[in-house]
Amino acid sequence: MLRTIAVTALAASVAACCLGLAACEPAASPSADGASGRETAALPDLVGKGLQTAQDKAQSAGFHRLGSHDARGRGRMQAFDRNWKVCTQKPGPGRRDTNITVEFGAVKVEESCPGKDAGTQAPPKAGSVMPDLRGKSVKVARKAMDFNTSIAVKDATGQRRFIVMESNWRVCSQSPAAGTKYDGQPVAFQAVKFGEKCD
Repeated sequence: MLRTIAVTALAASVAACCLGLAACEPAASPSADGASGRETAALPDLVGKGLQTAQDKAQSAGFHRLGSHDARGRGRMQAFDRNWKVCTQKPGPGRRDTNITVEFGAVKVEESCPGKDAGTQAPPKAGSVMPDLRGKSVKVARKAMDFNTSIAVKDATGQRRFIVMESNWRVCSQSPAAGTKYDGQPVAFQAVKFGEKCD
């Protein structure tokens, strides 16, 4: 009798486990790709939308891996998404794997989109030769150097303004000069705010 109860209890436990495992299996989505089994969805065209709106629409469509960058290549963070608008979208609209990352190139809402997304270009890196960092934001220029490089940045206008938001300042001149040998010596940048002229 005890043996029958034990066998019945064991059979019930095995059945419960099997049903539990079956319930954990994801159901086949009607939009799953038959060949790969990956889920796909229609990614809308989000260029021209506000960045926050674009992110919301992408998530509503089933895309949850989202990224954004400064399309002007200045390295600015999109801290307040509502203050930015989308200039580029990669990948473009169409049926896509929902596991991909959708990357937006954005500018501030009051700015115009650049002809080319400068945020996708890898910043120059200093090796044994000093890269040309003129025209780059001070933030991008700093990232081009090794983390342990001694760097001095000065206001090129002579007004001695503090350079707090380095992504708002662009390099006018540099020392060492572009193309010269670089082996760890201190680096100096003269910079102005974007929109100002280098002297």
